[in-house]
Amino acid sequence: MSREPPRCVCLTGPTACGKSALALALAERFPIEIVSMDSALVYRGMDIGTAKPAVDVRTSVPHHLIDILDPADTYSAGRFRSDALDAIAAIEARGRLPLVVGGTLLYLRALRGGLAPLPGRDAAVREALDAEAAEDGWPALHRRLESVDPEAAARIAPNDRQRIQRALEVHALTGQPMTALQASTDPADSPSILTFALAPAGRAELAARIERRFDAMVEAGFVSEVRRLRARGDLDPGTPSMRSVGYRQIWGYLDGAYEWPETRSRALAATRQLAKRQLTWLRGETGIEHCVANSSGLAGHLASGIEENFGNRIKSLC
Repeated sequence: MSREPPRCVCLTGPTACGKSALALALAERFPIEIVSMDSALVYRGMDIGTAKPAVDVRTSVPHHLIDILDPADTYSAGRFRSDALDAIAAIEARGRLPLVVGGTLLYLRALRGGLAPLPGRDAAVREALDAEAAEDGWPALHRRLESVDPEAAARIAPNDRQRIQRALEVHALTGQPMTALQASTDPADSPSILTFALAPAGRAELAARIERRFDAMVEAGFVSEVRRLRARGDLDPGTPSMRSVGYRQIWGYLDGAYEWPETRSRALAATRQLAKRQLTWLRGETGIEHCVANSSGLAGHLASGIEENFGNRIKSLC
């Protein structure tokens, strides 16, 4: 359904594709405030491994939904939707342009299409799934998920216990794939969003960017950051915040589960897998303009698209 004019702009894409740098380039041209759409940036004290924008950057260009939770807390797509809608309304009220930036695509789906009326948790179903996983492993349950909800399986990692369990739980309780239920939501109360998705020119380029970024994070003190979080005593590898890529691998390293070369290899592999899932998800979405991340004049192209779609409203803001 077309709802014009758009209320805000969204810039998404796989991890390490250059979203943040492009968003800041756009902020030089438009009176933008950024709404983070990242499930890890919400946590305080997780700065290096999340590539969190520096404080001076956030002072220059206002950012929202960053550092709003302690790492022991949990965040959800529902809470993100509520928080993001509040932030977008407040930015509009200030006469500025909301720019939603990030790669947590479940959050993007919630924002663009609303939330599905999914069933609540069922202790008996979860206990049965946990028992099966203890016997066969979560990858085996992921293979089952592929047969009942292939779209969900494509975006969920084979060892992501929490999300595999939830998708299979929903199917067990409703007899329907969670993806189908989510697609049945009514987006009437969602903001119209002009959405751009960045994609790398090729897998090799994205893999190289992921590798350079991880090594730079380590050089900046990523291991020490995880060590500080681990020393708190109230977090563990199963805590949602610590399941972020890089954090859980370094946690294993600090536990002595593997040496540094394997730690690095595992972290890079997990990040590449995340990027692959993000790209797969984005290719299946409608109403998104796809752009090559390193193409010449990309910032100008997106700026032109913003001006064209927002018309006089954007011109008046500028």
